[in-house]
Amino acid sequence: MASIQQTPQGPVLVLKESALQQKGRDAQKNNIAAAKLVAELVKTSLGPRGLDKMLVDSLGDVTITNDGATILKEIDAQHPAAKMMVEISKTIDTEVGDGTTSSV
Repeated sequence: MASIQQTPQGPVLVLKESALQQKGRDAQKNNIAAAKLVAELVKTSLGPRGLDKMLVDSLGDVTITNDGATILKEIDAQHPAAKMMVEISKTIDTEVGDGTTSSV
């Protein structure tokens, strides 16, 4: 993820060498697509008719849950917008204890 620092000469971008930088509509479209993908992962677990999800980790351990925070903790988000949504869910879980799926 890029961080911008201001200097007297102007902004200095600090990026990973492999980072792809986008601006304008392209960045907006990619952020929306990433947010929709994260929402798709948890939306069927929301509400009174919400379904449970079966998660299998890299060791083969199985977890069955309908908790949004638990589901999102198991994904390895690479996109900055998706990472932000996962972090929102973790924060809601820590601070409130419920409502993680609704926050997404």
